[in-house]
Amino acid sequence: MSKTAFIFPGQGAQYVGMAKEFYDTCEESREAFREASKTAGFSIEDICFSENEKINQTRYTQPVLLTASCAILRAVEAEGLRADMTAGLSLGEYCALTASGALRFSDAVKIVCHRGIYMEEAVPEGQGKMTAIISRKPLPIEKICEETDGIVSVANYNCPGQQVISGERDAVEEASRKLLEAGALRAVPLNVSGPFHSPMLTEAGRQLRILLGQTDISEPAIPFVSNVTAEEVKEPEEIRTLLGKQVCSPVRWQQSMEYMIRAGVDTFIEIGPGKTLTNFAKKINRSVQVFHVETVEELRALKEL
Repeated sequence: MSKTAFIFPGQGAQYVGMAKEFYDTCEESREAFREASKTAGFSIEDICFSENEKINQTRYTQPVLLTASCAILRAVEAEGLRADMTAGLSLGEYCALTASGALRFSDAVKIVCHRGIYMEEAVPEGQGKMTAIISRKPLPIEKICEETDGIVSVANYNCPGQQVISGERDAVEEASRKLLEAGALRAVPLNVSGPFHSPMLTEAGRQLRILLGQTDISEPAIPFVSNVTAEEVKEPEEIRTLLGKQVCSPVRWQQSMEYMIRAGVDTFIEIGPGKTLTNFAKKINRSVQVFHVETVEELRALKEL
């Protein structure tokens, strides 16, 4: 039987003006911004809609991007569109949990406000690095990371031919050099403020787990797939544990997509800024349908199908 999954992008997709069309035309979307600003204690609208530097600072990026994606989600749901499964890339997991009914939106905003600060403060600026490794053939990426001095490991399994490594700056640069020698086409440094999804963020994960322990999480009404396990997770306590682990563990996005496809999902709808996940999906499995909702026009087109 045909199934649809809602998928949500992670940090890096943000830009000034995202979700503005929905804010201007959809009351449900405006309410999401109002609720988020009240919870965060600062104007999400100002950062999202006006030229500023804060939008790319992790402690602000995370609640602002979460709000933009969830504001679009509310417009999608207002049109009667529903998902059979949900997942999100890194920060996008909090949108997915909101869509699944496991996490209240205001609680998601509160958590990611703290999550951004924990991640930003975990490693002094300049000590860590993340680099995307682009290749046409499988590479011994884990082995090369293990054999490199210092802290470096795989942070993201995005799609065939694209993984991200993360860790100490010198170690990431050395592993990148070895991977290029092993046949990688490119090693592209990412413009991020820290070595996310690496063991260097273990303390951030510990702090986050304490906060999650004080947060109400329900069993998802719509199946939710975790980045850490690349499988459906149902138990609230396991969700808490995995969200804590997620900041210092690899994001298994390709494996998560493959799990959903095996579970019968043949249609994916990326909700939020950018088309990163849409592009990944096309490389993971060309037989699935992939749609994207970032604008009012795209939502209208989706409804007409």
